[in-house]
Amino acid sequence: MRATSSKYSIGVDYGTNSVRAVVFALEDGAEIASGVFAYPTGVDGVVVSASDPQLARQNPADYIEGFFTSVSGALKKASKADRKFKPENVAGIGVDTTGSTPVPVGKDGMPLSFDRKFKDNPNAYAWLWKDHTAYAEAEAITDAAREMNMPYLDKCGGKYSSEWFWSKIWHCLKVDKRVFDAAYSWVELSDLVPAFITGNIDPLTMRRNICAAGHKAMFAAEWGGLPSKEFLGKLSPRLAELRDRLYEQAVPSDWPAGRLSPSVAEKVGLPSGLPVAVGALDCHHGAVGSGIKPGTLVKIIGTSTCDAMVAPAGADVPVIPGVCGIVPGSIIPGMTGIEAGQSAVGDIFKWYVDKHAPAEFSKGNAYANLEKAAAELKPGESGLLALDWNNGNRCVLVDPLLTGALVGTTLHTTAPGIYRALVEATAFGSLVIIQRVEEYGTKIKDVVTCGGLAEKSPLMMQIYADVLGRPIRISRSAQSCALGAAIFGAIVAGEFSGGIAAAQKAMTGTRDIVYKPIRGNVKTYGKLYGLYRRLHDAFGVADSSGNLADVMKELIEIRKSVR
Repeated sequence: MRATSSKYSIGVDYGTNSVRAVVFALEDGAEIASGVFAYPTGVDGVVVSASDPQLARQNPADYIEGFFTSVSGALKKASKADRKFKPENVAGIGVDTTGSTPVPVGKDGMPLSFDRKFKDNPNAYAWLWKDHTAYAEAEAITDAAREMNMPYLDKCGGKYSSEWFWSKIWHCLKVDKRVFDAAYSWVELSDLVPAFITGNIDPLTMRRNICAAGHKAMFAAEWGGLPSKEFLGKLSPRLAELRDRLYEQAVPSDWPAGRLSPSVAEKVGLPSGLPVAVGALDCHHGAVGSGIKPGTLVKIIGTSTCDAMVAPAGADVPVIPGVCGIVPGSIIPGMTGIEAGQSAVGDIFKWYVDKHAPAEFSKGNAYANLEKAAAELKPGESGLLALDWNNGNRCVLVDPLLTGALVGTTLHTTAPGIYRALVEATAFGSLVIIQRVEEYGTKIKDVVTCGGLAEKSPLMMQIYADVLGRPIRISRSAQSCALGAAIFGAIVAGEFSGGIAAAQKAMTGTRDIVYKPIRGNVKTYGKLYGLYRRLHDAFGVADSSGNLADVMKELIEIRKSVR
């Protein structure tokens, strides 16, 4: 059953560099208007450190101002864009954010950095998803779980990550005890925003989402929620104490977080009391907004990538080494969500363009110029092969200390050749993930992509189709994450009697263009992928004994054969 016409929902999408609020029509998922707020603190919204490249924090004040500015801006534009639009016709609000992005908060639930004593202390800020300073703590958590024979790693790929909740909090205790002592609790950004806008800000009673809890904080009903005090005490007695100030329940996004508070409603121009859905991680809502279903892999491609899959209710999903989580209800309520991903994709291309692209390509749009030149090359023609670990490896090796590599350079190597090799490397990394997931019984029939790169880079999409050996489709919505959030806003408002499936049928879809594998390219990329896997294992797998002596010569042979 479709929603009543002339009803709308708002999705608020907190990304790495900005927050975007989008007004969607429930009738068909059409984007009516949007408002964007770029985080003003730091470099492109991220607080970094010249002495520690692993550090990445954000100012929580930017999140609050971002909500007010983006939502009010979207509403003003919507009134001009759609004559039927009125704020009172908005049914609900949904929120998605980056993660794991935990924020230390006071007893009142407000970010610790709002206290004048901590306003300039990055350790009191939000610990952004791509902060890797806690790599040692992540390794220690993995070791402790194995030594104590605890099941906590079973649902997160067998290895804990420096990107996640507990490792970051423990690292804070080690590097800034003053901040840790002052923090009454820690709250994921995806819980903080819904809590703030509904006024349900008490850390002990605010709704916590199963998406972040299950994929990032080792939460599972089968072992009683969060890891036990015994286990946390093995890490530090202070972490065991903190457990009592966190949460006992985590729920999916078809639960309400509360209703829009009068003060927030007045400030943005909405009626108070609007239903607000429990939050979730951006990539998971992006998967919903892209029409995810069993058998479909949704790739949310941005600065990094998230690969999202779901298994039908009742399916027995085994432990899959190296994935980021296997969590019931984290994507589609009633189904099991499976997440994997790559730590850097768009960030790799940005790094190359910003730091290394020759001046001849920088006139106008450097990305477009390099892509046009790279598209003229055949697969394998450059003789190059890269590893996509410039920000570590998220899956399946789960190692933030791995770095990128480029093999096969000569005095004839060109910038377009390097750029294409970097794109190919990200595609090879994606294939590693697909093969791992399928090895453990979850079959991938089709691939849907979303995000800016999916829309802007035909070269990338064709390379992915050729490497993955599957057709690539693009989500109809350019704002799939916000659309997924808006869908849940509508669900908690009771707008779709058929639940998520009905909302997806009405509001989501894919574009007409389909990137199909090209047979000759598939064959060449099969050879290159074989070499990629050898580099992957030689540099990334501790007990690998692979000999790489012939790799460069194989690249030359491939280059000769395609020229």
